[in-house]
Amino acid sequence: MADKDKEKIKKPKESTPKGKKKGKKEGSGPERPLRTAQSRLWKQFREEIVQTLMKEFGWNNSHQVPKLDKVVVNMGVGEASRDIKVLESAVRDLEIISSQKPMIKRARKSVAAYKLRVGMPVGTSVTIRGNRMYEFLDKLFNIAMPRVRDFQGLNPNSFDGTGNFTFGIREQLVFPEIDYDEVDRVRGMDITIVTTSKNDLHAYALLRELGCPFKKEREPILKQAGEEK
Repeated sequence: MADKDKEKIKKPKESTPKGKKKGKKEGSGPERPLRTAQSRLWKQFREEIVQTLMKEFGWNNSHQVPKLDKVVVNMGVGEASRDIKVLESAVRDLEIISSQKPMIKRARKSVAAYKLRVGMPVGTSVTIRGNRMYEFLDKLFNIAMPRVRDFQGLNPNSFDGTGNFTFGIREQLVFPEIDYDEVDRVRGMDITIVTTSKNDLHAYALLRELGCPFKKEREPILKQAGEEK
């Protein structure tokens, strides 16, 4: 009877110390990195561009330097309402270019002339932030833009007055990830670079230092040129 009573007694559960997970042993292998590798352009911005802009505008605090907020890439597909395969190929191309899953844009109003109704797909869009944004701009400025046919530089007067810069690309073939054999048709896209600056002068200086290929022979006519630096 004594042996049976001992078997009925439950052993206390072993408590695991805080900060450790069950099933993992110490020294079992290297831990997985929490973040991806730092972009070359992001590293250059922190180490070189911040100091350059502080000297140019006479800032004493690094927090006064404008930064990139996000990059929005829009690709319009007018034929998507009649052929869903056209939209699928556009989404695939934009996903390859941005390394991120894009979202489908739908019509908000009905237009009888274009046989368009509310809710029909009209394009695709993607918003890039963080380290992936700097990788995209590095690839765009240094690889994709020089491959544009008869490229002479971007117009520096395309700022919207609040520090945001928008330009268009006629072909998605300028990106090296796109395979010519898998492209069904040529599509253009609009790219908007959103900065934390509220002044076009500061945003222009930021993009210039990041390597944005502006037209050098044309001086930018900034909408807030009279504002103090």
